[in-house]
Amino acid sequence: MFMLQVLGLSLLVLRAVSQTVRLAGDSTMAVGGGGSGTQGWGVFLSQFLTIPVVNNAVGGESARSYSDQGRFDSLVNSAQRGDFVIIEFGHNDGSAGAVDNGKQDAVGDGYNITSTVTNASGQHILIHSFAFYIENAIVALLNKGAIPIISSQTPDNIWANGQIAGPNRFVTYAQSIGTRRSITYVDHYAYTAAAYDALGETQTTTFYPNDHLHTSPAGALAVAKAFVRGLLCGNSSLKSRVNSAGQAVPGVCSRIRS
Repeated sequence: MFMLQVLGLSLLVLRAVSQTVRLAGDSTMAVGGGGSGTQGWGVFLSQFLTIPVVNNAVGGESARSYSDQGRFDSLVNSAQRGDFVIIEFGHNDGSAGAVDNGKQDAVGDGYNITSTVTNASGQHILIHSFAFYIENAIVALLNKGAIPIISSQTPDNIWANGQIAGPNRFVTYAQSIGTRRSITYVDHYAYTAAAYDALGETQTTTFYPNDHLHTSPAGALAVAKAFVRGLLCGNSSLKSRVNSAGQAVPGVCSRIRS
C-alpha cells in the first residue's frame, strides 16, 4: 500500500512538472512581435510561471488563417493531457472589404455564422465566424485532456478622453466563447487598458515605436504582466503555477473598467 501511495504521488509530481503552457495568437503575442524593435507579450510570460511556455503565436494570423493553415491542428497534436493552451486572436480578424484576404471571419457573435466572400481570383468562398474557428480548436483540445483558456485581444495605442479607447467586437466574441464553452476567459484587453490608463498616454506611447499595434519589449512586458493580473483575478487552475514574480505584478481585480 505504501509503495502504491509513493508511486501515485510520484506520478502526480511528474504530471505537474511536465505541464506546459502553449500559446496561439498573432504578432502581439509572437516571438519577434511585428519586427523592427517590437516584441510579443508571450515572450515574457514564462518569467511569471513555474512551468515552461511554448509560444506558437505567428505574426499576421487570424483565427481563420491559423485554422486554415493547419496551425491549430499542429497545436492540438502537440498538446499533452494537462497542458494549458492560451488562445488570443482578433487583431487580424476584421472585415477585409471587397476582396478576401484569407484572414477575415464571418461577422457575428456565435458559432453557426457563415458568409460568402470573393477572393482575388474571383472565386466565391464560404467562411465561418471567429467563434467557429476557435471553438473547434477548443473542443479538440478538451478531447486531448488539455486546458484551453480564451483571452481577449490586447488594446491598440488609441486614446479617447484620457483613457485607452473601448474594446471592439472581438473582445465580446472572446468572452462569449468562454461562456459558451465553460472555459476560463481572461479579459486581457481590460487589464492591459487599466495598466495603460494608470501609466498615462505619454508613458504608454513610448511602448509603441512603429505604429499603434506592436509593442516594444518594455511594452510587451507590461502586457504580459496585465495578462498575469487577469489570470490571478480569475478562476483558472493555471493560477497555481504563477510564481512569486507573477504574484507581485501590479493591478487589482476590482478596478477593471468595461
